[in-house]
Formats: sequence, C-alpha cells, structure tokens
Amino acid sequence: MITPVLLSGGIGSRLWPVSREAHPKQFQPLAGELSMLQETLARTRNLQATAPVVVCNEEHRFMVAEQLRELHIDPGALILEPQGRNTAPAVALAALHAVQADPEAILLVLPADHVIVDVASFVEAVGKALPAAQGGRLMTFGVVPSSPETGYGYIKCGDALGEGLYELERFVEKPDAETATGYLASGDYLWNSGMFLIGAAAYLEELGAHAPGILAACRAAMEQARADMDFVRPEAGAFAGCPSDSIDYAVMEHTARGGVVSLDCGWSDVGAWSALWEVAQRDGQGNAVRGDVVLDNCSDSYFYSDSRLVAATGVEDIVVVETADAVLVASRDRVQDVKNIVKALKTGDRPEVSLHQKVYRPWGSYESLVSAGRFQVKRIVVNPGAALSLQMHHHRAEHWIVVHGTAEVTCDEKVFMLGEDESTYIPLGHRHRLANPGKIPLELIEVQSGTYLGEDDIVRFDDVYGRGS
Repeated sequence: MITPVLLSGGIGSRLWPVSREAHPKQFQPLAGELSMLQETLARTRNLQATAPVVVCNEEHRFMVAEQLRELHIDPGALILEPQGRNTAPAVALAALHAVQADPEAILLVLPADHVIVDVASFVEAVGKALPAAQGGRLMTFGVVPSSPETGYGYIKCGDALGEGLYELERFVEKPDAETATGYLASGDYLWNSGMFLIGAAAYLEELGAHAPGILAACRAAMEQARADMDFVRPEAGAFAGCPSDSIDYAVMEHTARGGVVSLDCGWSDVGAWSALWEVAQRDGQGNAVRGDVVLDNCSDSYFYSDSRLVAATGVEDIVVVETADAVLVASRDRVQDVKNIVKALKTGDRPEVSLHQKVYRPWGSYESLVSAGRFQVKRIVVNPGAALSLQMHHHRAEHWIVVHGTAEVTCDEKVFMLGEDESTYIPLGHRHRLANPGKIPLELIEVQSGTYLGEDDIVRFDDVYGRGS
C-alpha cells in the first residue's frame, strides 16, 4: 500500500499578503474552494493508499488537524518537526515512522502547496512508477515542460525503464533562458516537481549511505519521540543537531537507484502570484479574478479580493491582491520580488509579515475590528465543543457580548451560561475561561480595555492544547 506523506513546513512568502508565517499558502484556498493542503489530500483519495502522514511544524499543528477533520480524514500520523531542516530530514521522520508499521511501506511524498489540474494523469503516473518503487527504485516525478521556465530546476532523463519511465541521469539547477530553451528543444529534460514515490526502507538505506548524519539524528529523535494527543513529537534535543538538506542534494543526486516518471498534468508549485494566473481560468481579455472585483478595459492581469471591492480600469500585466490589512500591486513579470517586501516588513518588525487580521487558534479564531490607545474590539469564534484556556490578564479587562450560539463562562469560582444578546464583564486579574458547549459555532464580540492589550498578557493555568503561559 502507498502511504501519502504531505510536507507542510513552508511559509510561502512569495504569495504575501495572503500567505503569512502564521497562516501560509498551503492552508489557503488559492486555487479552488479547498485549501491547497486539502486539495493535495483529496488527490490521494484516488489511490489505493493508507491514511496520510503529515509533517509540519509546531505552530501549524492545529490548522493541519482541523483541515483534515473538515475532510473527515483520520491521519496515520501528524509529525511535528522540532525545527525546520528541509525535506531530507522531514521525509526521514516519516519513513522511520512508516517502517514501524510496514517494513515494505511505499511513500508518496507530496509538498502540500502544489496545484495539479489533471488529477487522472497524476494518478496514472503514480501507477506507472509503483512497480519500480516496489523494486527498490527511488522515483521522482518529472513534469513535462510547457515552456523554457527559468524558475524551476530540471531533471535529465537517462535510459528508458518503460513507458514514461527513465533512469535518473542528473539534476540541474534553475537555468538561464537560453539554457532552458535548449533543454526544452532536446526533449531529455523535465521540470523537477519535488514529488517522490519511494520505499521507506530504500530511502533510509540511501540516506544512511549518502547523508549518515541526517539519518542518525532523525533515528535518535524518533526513538525518543512521544505521542501528544494526535501528534508525534520527535525529541527536540536529538533533532537539533540534524543537518539541513533537501532530498535532491542529500540523496537523489548521489544514489544509483534513482528513477523518473514523466508527468503531464497541469502541475505548478505556485511559487508566485503569476503562477496562480497561469493555472486559473481567465476571461476573454486574459484576466483571472477571485473575489469581489469589477474591471474595465483591463487585460492579462490577476486580481484577488479578500474583504472588499477591488476595481481597476485601463491596466494590463499586473497583479493586485487585497486582504483586510494589506494590498499588493505588482507587475506580473516582477512578482518574484515580493520577497523584498517581506524582507522589509521583517526588518521593520511589522505584524503583517506573520499575522492576518483574522488569527486562527486551535479553538477557533479571532479578528481585530477596532484598535486604539486603551481599547480593542475583537470578533471571536469558538468551534463547537472547544474551549479557551483558563487564564487571566494583568493589564486588561474584557466585556463579552454573545452574537450567535451559547457560551459557557468561567469567572473565578462562578460558571454560568450566556445566550444570544447576553453579555458579561471579566474584571482585570480574574481567572476566566470561555467555552462552546453547543453544536454550532459560538460568535461573540469582545471589548478589551486597559493599559496594555498585547496577546502576551496571558497567564494560562489550564489548557487542553498544551500551551504554556
């Protein structure tokens, strides 16, 4: 059986302002109604596969769990990387976990933030590669290039192993335009997709041969791993010394067991806003639109509206992306430079680099509506059956007004219920907790007042999600 392994550790800074460190692109519905992580999960349903394994970081763990729950998918494991160490260690953690249950496990390694338009062709390619992977080959998916793209790495194919299957001759770094044109003309090169079909045991053998430091650190971390609710936590101290490297550099460039399966499926790694324009449906003037957008005499452009009307007239070859707290305007051929904007925001310690106005938490979400010197107004949504931590604040008081649903409120020794249009006051310094005992989302308005309103003014006494103060 195939075990899908989703790698969900990136932050997607080139898709700012929609993708941010605390809520990156894989959790966003950028190319459809589902998030990119959910789209990737949904593709695996077309395969004869076991429950998926997802490798992600600590901060994103509850978003991953919630997005699986929305699809009614029970994961085989949610492995939390103590630190980001690139793809070779991430896959090693998944492989070490998989071989415990099945020594012959075959891993389908998928980045969680790619787009595949033709799912049937993807499934067919997996089927073609499976016998080779079962025979010990480390198979990578090479995408048939549609243009001399300079933003992708390439794979040179060697001798044929079968229809659409080749020996892996070598990897090639991102080329210049002239070199990429030559690659396309030769017919011997495919785009490097970063997707793999590999035996877990075979991968660990090759990793031990070519990057033994990575294998040793990952093995030690998994031997001391602990279960935490639905999560697997590799031991952080053992993992801290793990070298950082990609599968390509650590294994695939050195192994004699590499293979390539050709893939023609409308693939994109969605590395920039221009890539979303390329895979999106466009109108007769070449415009791709998402959200509330009105256009006049515009062409070959991408418009994304998240929270308000976006209107444009007389423009071409641009990208406009609107969110509640930021707007990006860029030339379509310069969107890779968004990384410079993100760097400037980080240098200026701007919150927009990491947080949206709407912030997701394991219990639900909150959204800042108004903020001034000594008060702040938030919209809070608590998922059915969820509860915030038992907590207190040193510098602020809170007033809660229930808009929708039913709230269970703890304030010191008192526990009581609030219905719609009812409210309560939480004085400064009092222990309190908000919970949703109902079967529908709880929505309320919170008015904070005090000398300091930062999120770090929280002292937690009890938390079902294992968060400290």
